Amino acid sequence: MGAESDTDLLRSDISAYLKKYQAKDLLRFVAVGSVDDGKSTLIGRLLHDTGMVYEDQLEAVKRASNIEGEEIDFSLFTDGLRAEREQGITIDVAYRYFTTEQRKFIIADTPGHIQYTRNMVTGASTANVALILIDARLGVLQQSRRHGFIASLLGIRHLAVCVNKMDLVGYDRQVFERIRAEFTEFAKDLGFKDVTFFPISALKGDNVVGASAKTGWYDGPSVLEYLETVPISEDRDLEHFRLPVQYVVRPNLDYRGFAGQLVGGTLKKGDEVMVLPSGKSSKVRSIDTFDGPLDEAFAPQSVCVRLEDEIDCSRGDMLVHPDDLPTVGRTFDAHVVWMNETPLDPAKTYILKHTTQSVRVQVDGVQWRKDMDTLEEEDAARLELNDIGLLKLSCHRALFYDPYQQNRSTGAFILIDSLTNDTVAAGMVAGGESLTKGASVEDALKEARAGSGLTPKTQVSPNERRERMGQRGAVLWLVGLPGSGRWSLAYALERRLFDQGRTATVVDPTGEDLRSMISAAKACADAGLVCICAFPSYGIEDRAKLRERIGNDRLFEVYVNTDPALCRERRPDVEVELEPPRHPDLTVALDSVHVEDAVDLIIAELEKRHQFRDHD
Repeated sequence: MGAESDTDLLRSDISAYLKKYQAKDLLRFVAVGSVDDGKSTLIGRLLHDTGMVYEDQLEAVKRASNIEGEEIDFSLFTDGLRAEREQGITIDVAYRYFTTEQRKFIIADTPGHIQYTRNMVTGASTANVALILIDARLGVLQQSRRHGFIASLLGIRHLAVCVNKMDLVGYDRQVFERIRAEFTEFAKDLGFKDVTFFPISALKGDNVVGASAKTGWYDGPSVLEYLETVPISEDRDLEHFRLPVQYVVRPNLDYRGFAGQLVGGTLKKGDEVMVLPSGKSSKVRSIDTFDGPLDEAFAPQSVCVRLEDEIDCSRGDMLVHPDDLPTVGRTFDAHVVWMNETPLDPAKTYILKHTTQSVRVQVDGVQWRKDMDTLEEEDAARLELNDIGLLKLSCHRALFYDPYQQNRSTGAFILIDSLTNDTVAAGMVAGGESLTKGASVEDALKEARAGSGLTPKTQVSPNERRERMGQRGAVLWLVGLPGSGRWSLAYALERRLFDQGRTATVVDPTGEDLRSMISAAKACADAGLVCICAFPSYGIEDRAKLRERIGNDRLFEVYVNTDPALCRERRPDVEVELEPPRHPDLTVALDSVHVEDAVDLIIAELEKRHQFRDHD
């Protein structure tokens, strides 16, 4: 076997072995699938059959397997946590390494349960290939589809679908073909470069490392043969040169180089390069590495670039070719996986770490959240742990990025909580508008170097205000005819709330128009107050504007439906046409209900809506 040849070389000539090992191509792959589909068993089988298991580890696994009265349990090679062994599931991401004559490999064994989605995303984020395991007895499950979607979202180009436990269905070809047809139909719109299917038994070893005589109807490669030969060099972006500067190397007065890893394209000695965001250009004087200078470098090599001219460049800048710029912009859409127990708070400002720079960023909106059971997009106001959604983000200074599907390095970022320094989310740029659109490169870069692009934003979140004040900010909008008693009800409600220890106020409309009133009411609600307003708003269209500005969750509409004849008797000088609210939150008629009783009804409804913390 290949591993034995490497072992012999290691014993006879370690320098030759290391040189051979270094020259091998590296492939990263991730194993995903539903709970108990056999991911850890498959990886354990690969490690065992390629001779990549230490003797003492093998003995320990044999002893653990004997305790359970079974044959050797290959999953124990990767399920290292005590809880994993007790429950028989994978919880954390386990990384394992092995090599063959053709390639060296890094395996990420990830959990299958939905509650560990963030762990799966972590393991899959750097993978070239995803192995999705499907239990032949159960077929394609919703969790299988979910993992296929996530693998596609993370930019994995190659998908290997392993139909496992074929031994339990008698190696039935029809079972395999049915699963292949169903999953192929699902995956056709996910953007994979190729999807390959394997009938395997991880426990018995069929078609894992070598061909199986029990599946004579299958003429494809084994899983290992596929991993050794799947082409991944074309997956790298070798067209668009990108070099984020990690640091400036200045060992003496005669040397000044810019160190970093090429994350895209190629670079040759003598090439003209531009520094972003300054826009300054120069030519490459030399490309230096630990092993000596190069005439040409390509992704993902790490190099130190010296330029012909002394131009300003530091960590966080990016070297590019002048005629091939990335997108330069402050606002963009991004797919985000939320990875923290504390939900996304759109009112907060986060730190966005992208390539070698960090910037402040605010969330302009959640465009949708993915329902992880149906994979449908749904409306949402925030993201919670393990949620995946599409956000619109605004940075305080311009980023230099590419869409994630084009370049997984310049299109990826993480979000950090500025208070706790916790990593709260991983993001993938979906697209955005470049500052260069409709403007010259010079003007765009000038704009990129300009000050903050963020709208000034409070640093006190609505949740913090609620904790301090014991209530949510809200607008109580009273609708009714002149003479209906709206204002009497408004001031009676203010008095009652004040007596209960609430912070409420009636907004006085003197000399204002509807737009100004809506702005004033919104400002009060933003500050955490209960704002009571009885300003005339007789048209449905006017109140639609109100609801749009305030938001459904903060607006409480009360229709004061007093008898119109009584209203005309009270205010004979005013004649108006009122379009009644179609779906008010509460309707009261002050000709049949006393004002204090109406106040009781309103407060009861507010408490049902959990307006006040002591009624949560």
